This record gives sequence, structure tokens and C-alpha cells, in this order.
Amino acid sequence: MRTPVVYDYAVIRVVPRVEREEFINAGVLISCQATRTLAAAMALDPARLRALDPHVDVDTVERHLDAIVRICRGDADGGPIAALPARARFHWLTARRSSIIQVSPVHTGRTRDPDGLCERLLARMVRPPAPPVGA
Repeated sequence: MRTPVVYDYAVIRVVPRVEREEFINAGVLISCQATRTLAAAMALDPARLRALDPHVDVDTVERHLDAIVRICRGDADGGPIAALPARARFHWLTARRSSIIQVSPVHTGRTRDPDGLCERLLARMVRPPAPPVGA
């Protein structure tokens, strides 16, 4: 069995009308220094987003969420922030801001399976829960 590793994560939120402070969870951002991992995964549900604001520009939101993924990967087209060291990128991405894309406070966890972490966090924190068995 693998030794547990410590990781930090934040939930990426979309706040279509900042003045109303309503949001949906749209993705996760993880940083694990032990495995030198910085990753983001998105699962935006446009229908849920439009329930908060029927006029939201979903294409623009998706482009901004994709930029977060590119910054995490360190892609050349991710701009100057993508060229920073991984931990600096994580701190830049998790900085508090008042915009349509926001992040939760940073949380810490431990896992023996860092490879499946993004998917597990998406299932737990972003995607709607499965209906109860027998419902």
C-alpha cells in the first residue's frame, strides 16, 4: 500500500452575478508537493449555471475555466502566470477575487491515490450527487 501524501485543493466556482453571491461549483484545483502535481479539472453544467442567470455567456465562462487548466499545466499559451513555478501558480489561482470565476478557501487532505484525486474531488464537490438507490 502506498504512503499517504498531503495535498491542497480548492473548488472553482462560477458566480454569474457577483452582486447576488450565488454560485455553482465548476471544477477543482489541486496541488501536491510530494508528487509535484498541479492540476485542475472542470465539469461545468451549463443548465445549472443558466438557472442562476439565464443570460450568462457560457462560452466565455468555459474559456476562462480552460485558462485555469492551461495555467496549471504550464502551457505556453497560458500567459505569463503559466511560466511561474507550480506552487506560485497555485497561490495565484487561489487568490481571493471578486469576479465571475472564484475559488473556495484552500483545504488540505491526504490520499494514497493521488492519480485519481481530480476525478474523486469532481465527483464529490462538483457533479450532482447520484440519486439514492431504490429512489
